[in-house]
Amino acid sequence: MELTKAIVDCMQTLRRRLRDELDINIRLSQSDAINAMLLACLQSSLEETRELGSRLSELSGIHLPPPQLSEEQLIAKYTRYAGPLRG
Repeated sequence: MELTKAIVDCMQTLRRRLRDELDINIRLSQSDAINAMLLACLQSSLEETRELGSRLSELSGIHLPPPQLSEEQLIAKYTRYAGPLRG
């Protein structure tokens, strides 16, 4: 994949954010730098960082599958009231 200026700029901004927020140091020269950044963005609790990850995903064309829900999250999702009761 060819890195454009927009991709490199986004990676640099995201790299600084991830280093400050999650203490993750990703080098732009790494062969899997984009994947590593996208995975780290999924761990972030800040919306701005996750948005930068989405932007990098759009620019690079690399899309990661959404994170799998834990057992507790699945139970909460599928046992939640979903509409009026009938009968």
